[in-house]
Amino acid sequence: MKRWIGVILAVVLAGVAVVAILLGGREDQGQKVAVVRGVIGSEKKPFFDDPRVKAAFARHGLRVEVDTAGSRQIVTDVDLGEYAFAFPSSVPAAERIKRDRQATTTFSPFYSPMAVATFEPIAALLARAGVISDSDKGYQTLDIKKYLELVAKGTRWDELPDNSAYRARKRVLLTTTDIRTSNSAAMYLSVIGYVANGEDVISSDAQIAKIAPIVAPAVLDQGFAESTSEASFDDYLALGAGKTPLLVVYEAQYLSHVFAGDGAIKPDMRLVYPSPTVLSKHTLVPLDGQGTRVGELLTKDPELLALAAAYGFRTTDPQAFTGLVAKTKAPAAADLVDVVEPPTYERLDKLITTIDATRP
Repeated sequence: MKRWIGVILAVVLAGVAVVAILLGGREDQGQKVAVVRGVIGSEKKPFFDDPRVKAAFARHGLRVEVDTAGSRQIVTDVDLGEYAFAFPSSVPAAERIKRDRQATTTFSPFYSPMAVATFEPIAALLARAGVISDSDKGYQTLDIKKYLELVAKGTRWDELPDNSAYRARKRVLLTTTDIRTSNSAAMYLSVIGYVANGEDVISSDAQIAKIAPIVAPAVLDQGFAESTSEASFDDYLALGAGKTPLLVVYEAQYLSHVFAGDGAIKPDMRLVYPSPTVLSKHTLVPLDGQGTRVGELLTKDPELLALAAAYGFRTTDPQAFTGLVAKTKAPAAADLVDVVEPPTYERLDKLITTIDATRP
């Protein structure tokens, strides 16, 4: 009898095990997603971390996991063999990765003009100094040529005329991230380099040798610079004009908070556009088939395009961005005309290393 009971129990347990395996297999099949790893510029991390973005990818069978690095670091220091895609914040960096990795295509799903985050008292002070002016199109511009004249003179804030709002002893300088690691700083250097080069894109070593001493103070005299744009923008939001009166940012960083209405942008904060400026084209380089799929979805999927616009990016669907600007009355430039191209990666890298070699 005991033997038969043992046999019956064995059969029952085996049946339970089979059912569990079958059910588990169905559950895995229903939830199965492919893990795709990428390395991105830090300014895109909030977008990729958004549960809505994760859910949108999951509906296409993907779980996208990202690490962050400065765009220049992605080119020089990151082991890209561990990733399905690289997503720096500029075309020059992406083209260098494409060439080095022998990739066949790239995707540019969204872009962001470089801008300056500041405060109303600072903007008014620089307007009186002739550096900031009204575009008559709903936004203000910062004249890079006139700004560089202040830099060349070593002008301090308390030396500006009619200044009762910000009598700091420090130099009038735009704050950037570290040019050695970060794309936003490299894009800023592209702009001031263009102006210093007689309003022409840097295209030769001779030009670099000529303009490096002109633009170096604008970079080196800042002192310590953060390695990522997210860290410097967090300082702007939290610490105010005392720490960061003028900060080079991606337009998207500022507008994402305006669109969200989260209270991070205070009433006295202002968004100003450099004149000229440069477009930071966030360009994805697929390193395998799954990376290509991510690039395709970011470029074509309506849900992901709408979410990218919510994070302040201008996408391949212009209506998504302009609709949010109209809804929130955001201080965004509808049409930027004074836009220049950055130099090639090699020329920009040469300018950066030349300036860096002069550090004390």
